[in-house]
Amino acid sequence: MSEEIFKKVVSHCKEYGFVFPSSEIYDGLGAVYDYGQNGVELKNNIRQYWWRSMVQLNENIVGLDSAIFMHPKIWKASGHIDGFSDPMVDNKDSKKRYRADNLLEDQIDKYIKNGKTQKAEELQNNLDQALTDNNLDALKELITTHEIACPVSGTRNWTDVRQFNLMYKTQMGALAEDADDVYLRPETAQGIFVNFLNVQKTGRLKIPFGIAQTGKAFRNEVVARGFIMRMREFEQMEMQFFVRPGTEMDWYQHWKESRMKWHLSLTSDVSKYRFHDHVKLAHYANAAVDIEYQFPIGFKEVEGIHSRTDFDLSQHQQFSGKKLQYFDPEINQNYVPYVVETSIGLDRMFLLQMCNAYKEEQIQNGEQTETRTLLALHPALAPVKLAILPLMKKDGLPELARKIMDDFKFEFNCFYEEKDAIGKRYRRQDAIGTPFCITVDHESLSDQTVTIRHRDTMFQERVKISALKDIIAPQVSMNNLLKNLL
Repeated sequence: MSEEIFKKVVSHCKEYGFVFPSSEIYDGLGAVYDYGQNGVELKNNIRQYWWRSMVQLNENIVGLDSAIFMHPKIWKASGHIDGFSDPMVDNKDSKKRYRADNLLEDQIDKYIKNGKTQKAEELQNNLDQALTDNNLDALKELITTHEIACPVSGTRNWTDVRQFNLMYKTQMGALAEDADDVYLRPETAQGIFVNFLNVQKTGRLKIPFGIAQTGKAFRNEVVARGFIMRMREFEQMEMQFFVRPGTEMDWYQHWKESRMKWHLSLTSDVSKYRFHDHVKLAHYANAAVDIEYQFPIGFKEVEGIHSRTDFDLSQHQQFSGKKLQYFDPEINQNYVPYVVETSIGLDRMFLLQMCNAYKEEQIQNGEQTETRTLLALHPALAPVKLAILPLMKKDGLPELARKIMDDFKFEFNCFYEEKDAIGKRYRRQDAIGTPFCITVDHESLSDQTVTIRHRDTMFQERVKISALKDIIAPQVSMNNLLKNLL
């Protein structure tokens, strides 16, 4: 049933202008998507809420927008050229390639669904150990032992497990023979690290301080699945927080709690979130945890909080030959700062909001029962805040409705529509998550009142046009969300 809901969300995204398959008229491009007219508004609102909560609310966090193309030595220093890979396995019959750990995780889910919790725990422990040891032979043995078959061919004719690098390589230069190899960045963090001193000195910043960035990243995912859950071109929202060595675990705990509070500000269902501590730590980390959300297809990571030690700045200091140190006047010392990172996938956060908000309700319409589909998005994130709907296309109703539209479009995103019966127009606005609709009728011309309809309850009331801003503005404002974070 949950997987059916996920399919409905995916279909809803396409039908109502949230997400389209990229290059669809050419039969699409695998694991690449375009955001439609409503999707781009929701995505922008999520990004803005993150940015304001990070940069605007914190006096010691500033922003950055670094280039996608960077010097190739950066990726050598960061370890991406040598170690940014996934364990892959091919089925010899179907010619399909899979991530070995994903096959085993799917098997664990099957054991749990069938009530075989002991086998699930045993397999999970063995998988964790194999990943920690980077033991590819052990992964292959687990696939064989648990008789995992290819979903396409149904056979168990597997190749050995091997590592596959995820970075996209291209060339930069006017002539092919003189071109240098460069990479599309697989993450946004390194652009922050190489600008650490630029930002610190020009901003006269004192540790502890953070640098925030949002932007595109690119990974050559061999197995991209789960709609926009895992894509080849995606967007990250990251903040690197630079701290004095020895204080990193206190700040790690601080940001762990702060980021969960941010997530919970957008939902009333606390049970859908959980922390998942990493068993296998990345080469740069001494602590790491994921914030996971219960999607209809199971718990999935939406944000990571990592204590990255001084690995990144030390590596770039070594490879560049430039000192990346900070003089701390409080202790009269030079040192390479430690870093605590918060990294969230904007596309996954978008999908989370769609899954969390998607609802189907049975409502009574006269003697008939019908299904109402709505997106119960937080009003501050909704693509459209207010729909203005004249009851008829004549008798001066469109003119008054347009006047209201002109007054409100400077305040927030509005939508105007005359076509179809008012009930159909309400349903369309429910489906895109519009929190308020107002209907302009003949009575509006004489007494300057309109009917305002509330999305979640469908409650309708008659109010003065002059009172609309006082009713709507506080509820759709992002300011109230931000105040709750303090």
